[in-house]
Amino acid sequence: MNPWRDARALGRISAGLGAVALVCLVSAAAIWAMGRPVFDLRTVIVEPIDERPLRYVAEGPLEQALRAAVKGSFFSTELEAVRERVQTVSWVRHASVRRVWPDRLEVRIEEHRPLALWHDGRLVNTYRELFAANLDEAEEDGPLPQLSGPPGSEAEVVERFLAASRLVEPLARVPVSVSMSARRAWRMQLDDGTVLLLGRERSKSIDSRIARWVDAYPTTTERLGHRAGVVDMRYQNGFAIRALAQIETSDGEEQSTPSTADTGARARPGSPKSRE
Repeated sequence: MNPWRDARALGRISAGLGAVALVCLVSAAAIWAMGRPVFDLRTVIVEPIDERPLRYVAEGPLEQALRAAVKGSFFSTELEAVRERVQTVSWVRHASVRRVWPDRLEVRIEEHRPLALWHDGRLVNTYRELFAANLDEAEEDGPLPQLSGPPGSEAEVVERFLAASRLVEPLARVPVSVSMSARRAWRMQLDDGTVLLLGRERSKSIDSRIARWVDAYPTTTERLGHRAGVVDMRYQNGFAIRALAQIETSDGEEQSTPSTADTGARARPGSPKSRE
């Protein structure tokens, strides 16, 4: 049957063409309307993601990023492009962007919160992530603890630092540096200058060695008459306290080079048989 002679078929074709034309007309009208000044973006609001005010993100670089990324009207501005540009600004960890009717963009920012200084000059945030930022800005409240370890060990070293901080808190001391060697040997320095050589985690955990020193600290300090210089915890049944110059060996463990101030003090009766 020839559809051009079928009234019903012609009616359906006409209705379809009319619908397409209507859609095209509405779309063209919408595009035209979205380009009118009434839909211009008039305000960009910047707020923190959490309740804490933004401290480190500088207004100037953030404004420059927004000017470069916010292009078009309320409807045509690409939110993902704005988000990606904002996240290039120093100290911005994460950003989210949304439209707020009728003429605003809301940009919410999460800042990096500095926890420590990594050995390569980068900073470690509270999420155990490395990031680059101005060290002077990070240390406005005082020097940050220094952490170091093999590539990819940031989270493990941070956890060790936090655990050690809790363990030495009864001594009113804080760690100022924590490091893990390539052979997974640990070393920690406290804010009074005391260095703890903790060795590797074998039969005794690192936490138990630190706790052993905390327990013995009052008696040891009283016996010495001053703080310990270097505390070698790499023994199975005790630890040694020496006034020594320390050198690093190739495997990441430490050995002691006696100086004229060597005390040779032992923390517990009897000499430890071996070091771990």
